[in-house]
Amino acid sequence: MTADITHNEMNTEQESRDLTFAERIAILRETKMRHTKEKREALGALDMDDLPMILPPREIRKVVRIISGSGLAMQDAVFSTFTPKSNHPSGGIFGARACGENIRALMEMHPPYVDPVSSLAGAYMAHFISYRDPGWNPDLDYGHLRAEQEKYRLHHGIGAVQHFCQDMTIGFELGWDGILEKIRHFRGVNRDEEAQELYDGLEQMVLGIQTWIGRHASAALSMAESETRPQLRSNLREIAEINARLVHNPPGTFREACQWMLWYQLAGKMYNMGGSLGRIDRFLLPFYQRDIARGILTDEEATFHLACHFIMDTSYTQLGGPDSEGRDTTNPLSFLMLEAAHLLKVPVNVGVSVGNDVDPRLLRRGVEILFEDRTGIPKFLGVERTAEGFARNGYPIALGRERAYAGCHWCAIPGREYTMNDCVKVNFAAVFDVALHDMIASRGRGGSAGEGVQALWNRFQQHLRKSVEVVAESLDFHIDNMYRVFPELHLDLLCHGPIEKGRDASHGGVEFYNLCVDGAGLATVADSFASLEQRLDREERLTWPALLALIDGNWAGADGEKSRLMMKCVPRYGIGSSRADHWGVSIARAFTEIVRSMKTPHGFNMIPGIFSWAATITMGKDVGATPNGRRAGDPISHGPNPDPGFRRDASPTALALAVAAVQPGFGNTAPMQIEFDPGFSKDSGAIDRVVELIRTHFALGGTQINMNIMDRAAVLEAHRDPSTHPDLVVRVTGFSAYFASLSSEMRQIVVDRILAEES
Repeated sequence: MTADITHNEMNTEQESRDLTFAERIAILRETKMRHTKEKREALGALDMDDLPMILPPREIRKVVRIISGSGLAMQDAVFSTFTPKSNHPSGGIFGARACGENIRALMEMHPPYVDPVSSLAGAYMAHFISYRDPGWNPDLDYGHLRAEQEKYRLHHGIGAVQHFCQDMTIGFELGWDGILEKIRHFRGVNRDEEAQELYDGLEQMVLGIQTWIGRHASAALSMAESETRPQLRSNLREIAEINARLVHNPPGTFREACQWMLWYQLAGKMYNMGGSLGRIDRFLLPFYQRDIARGILTDEEATFHLACHFIMDTSYTQLGGPDSEGRDTTNPLSFLMLEAAHLLKVPVNVGVSVGNDVDPRLLRRGVEILFEDRTGIPKFLGVERTAEGFARNGYPIALGRERAYAGCHWCAIPGREYTMNDCVKVNFAAVFDVALHDMIASRGRGGSAGEGVQALWNRFQQHLRKSVEVVAESLDFHIDNMYRVFPELHLDLLCHGPIEKGRDASHGGVEFYNLCVDGAGLATVADSFASLEQRLDREERLTWPALLALIDGNWAGADGEKSRLMMKCVPRYGIGSSRADHWGVSIARAFTEIVRSMKTPHGFNMIPGIFSWAATITMGKDVGATPNGRRAGDPISHGPNPDPGFRRDASPTALALAVAAVQPGFGNTAPMQIEFDPGFSKDSGAIDRVVELIRTHFALGGTQINMNIMDRAAVLEAHRDPSTHPDLVVRVTGFSAYFASLSSEMRQIVVDRILAEES
């Protein structure tokens, strides 16, 4: 399959001459917009990272409903002509050998995709994970955990995939033949059954990738023979030559490194929707420096190659930041990558490092682009606070500095650390609901604990501890069994240990295991405690049983609505020095202390964070009405943020202070989400003030900032009719996405945030 360059994308005048890099980027962007529109029409809304896949050809396309690795129900497109081979009576595909054989078969029938305008070949058209039904082996039963997992509505992590980070330099040094030789060498060293099965799966994965690349090289060469435009014909021949080499050899030039990296990332997207990339301004730098010195690369060309990568891979990238010794690694590529994202203006997940020792020009340029493009790109990383927090787990600070931003809100040591970042969520609102019902039911059972906020707080902490204990047991079950179900074949290839040991990264293959556990719904519960404390304990406006009846009835009737508004109208978390702020800090500290006070039963370290991803909607559906006036099924609050409208002036400083005050502080983050209107940018000092706000938040202990500069009128119009602004990009949470591709529920969350800023 080749890219179809339409007349809208290339006009007659452009066809008669060589295209500039800027013109080629504009054409690539138009092609992506067309693909995005087709996906939206075929698959519907998608409340997650922009997936830069190309739909399979219509004649062999089938739409299926799946549950993603993050627990999100979604529609996906698969090849109707591909039938995976099951190795289990359930119809499932389990274990390294079966997964490797099937992903190789999928790659070998996957149509090539070559765009003659791009400098890089490749796109993916299906997710292997979508063919896996059931996703978990029913023989590996965790029924002993299920009752309490469901009681607390836990995102427990069993079956979660990817969400740690590879070391791309392994691939750059070895190439695909070198990786294959490494697998075959250690197959002779580690001869136990588990190792041999892993090697079978890894070898199949590599052979599939090599075949896939080779077919693209052939397709590009064939296209060149019929291409009438000299510039594009020459480009296609270069693509063919580069990819023919990369089937076997490691990359030797900057362009080849970008192409090799893209193949690896596309394979990960196809295998299990992997999205980590890491510090590419560091590991691409040697190629850039060599090519610049040899006179075969310019900055404009390098920016174009990066743009060609980003248009097909939106994975998470850190720019700048310290090396293990604390020296800043910001370099010319850091700025070129920012410029590539700036030129594209599509969802790209680029994070700019901020710190006392980081080049301040990088932060300023990032803020300038944020104001100019209004796409929520880039985001900002408090790298010093995050590294210092990780060191509090007992590690040298050098390891903390080496961790790379590689996901929505998370970091990992490239190739050496298994983390399950962003996969495990403790829903504070669900735990609170259990505690409240338990407290009032205890009185009916003759309990003597009494009623009142202090009694509820005690029970909340008890249930919070129990929920974390269930998570810890679930994580052990996952690590005991995941390699038998869906091993990390793709990431294993570029990690230190899995090939050498013959063990999957999820089962002892890497050096460090730091399992991340996020809390969610902080403001929902903090505001609920404050409302109960004021309206029931102090003012005695309601009894506790009456309050329980109201929330169980979802505030029904006129009296219910009156009571709901009364409970809602209490000073809220984020306002500053309120009781809700006290409860927010108390909840964050209690959660942090509970997680840090225990390891999993097998002894694995757990690291607390506060983040909800896009799961605020799904987690809200799991919880009934809450005493802060929230109705049953409504979304819970977002990450560590106060709820929209927490203060009449929507003070950015108050927000920054509130989020900084609830940081767990052990290397797993609690990102601040903040919105500004473009009118703010008309002030000549706006950029300086935002730079200062970012620096101040990180100085106070903040770890990450997701920021939007949004035109309220455009967002509201696009919410009413997404077709009016199909190219509007917003930062939803840790990821950026096309606003039109989000569900109406997720769009409403973004709208609520900007309307709150206006109030």
